[in-house]
Amino acid sequence: MSCLQTIQDYGLRSIGFGERLLPRSDFTLCEQFTLIGSGMIWNIYFGVMALATGFFLATAVALGKASRRKWLRKPSEWFIFIFRGSPLFIQFFFAYFLFLSLKKTYPMFDAFTSAWLGALIVLFLNTAAYSGEIFYGALRSIPKGDIEAADAYGMSGWSRFRRIVWPTMLRLAWPAYTNEAIFLFHATTLVFFSAFPAWQQRGDALYYASYFADKTFNPFVPYPILAFYFILLTLVIVGVFGLINKRLNRHLPVARKAKMRFRLNLAR
Repeated sequence: MSCLQTIQDYGLRSIGFGERLLPRSDFTLCEQFTLIGSGMIWNIYFGVMALATGFFLATAVALGKASRRKWLRKPSEWFIFIFRGSPLFIQFFFAYFLFLSLKKTYPMFDAFTSAWLGALIVLFLNTAAYSGEIFYGALRSIPKGDIEAADAYGMSGWSRFRRIVWPTMLRLAWPAYTNEAIFLFHATTLVFFSAFPAWQQRGDALYYASYFADKTFNPFVPYPILAFYFILLTLVIVGVFGLINKRLNRHLPVARKAKMRFRLNLAR
């Protein structure tokens, strides 16, 4: 079988298109690259959807934690504490069995036991908690002079938040938020590795890498391929978030623009 035919057969297998059965023996390098790359579709889906939805919840949580009203501040503090204080692996584990228990009583929760929804909810809440703490720190760092200038111009309430507070918060938080986005995409490898089952062997990139490692007893081929894909994905994230960072800082002199700095997250 040619490599082109392998790509046609397995390129979209992780989402249900192509050959149903996985190769059993005589694994080629093309098969490993193709199937692990196919699994990356799930990793990208989880990361993009969790970031897109978690961003807005993170903003609300940060504002709640910064609020003077106790009924807003305390729930936000506890939300951040719970999801930052427990391992993501354990969150997947408990969420799956919670949804499984609810499914037995309420059939409407059937979809929540699937990775595409149940695991996405866990990632959404987890990244919202971490990002909320990042945004809260940025809110605390907004120069008082900016707020006083807004008051002097007669801005208040929504107008001041939309034109001064929110853009400044994003500008200050964006380098750290970029690190959170990178870590979130890496954390998507825990979805099928933890509790949520891969239906009909349709898993993510780590699922297929583990499959080849188990079948060949040689982890030094599939796992470097997996790392290669995630390095490419990280470069894309850095590029996209770097463009957004330039957009957020476009009004500042070159010497004052916040530079993107990345630090390795060894544990969470």
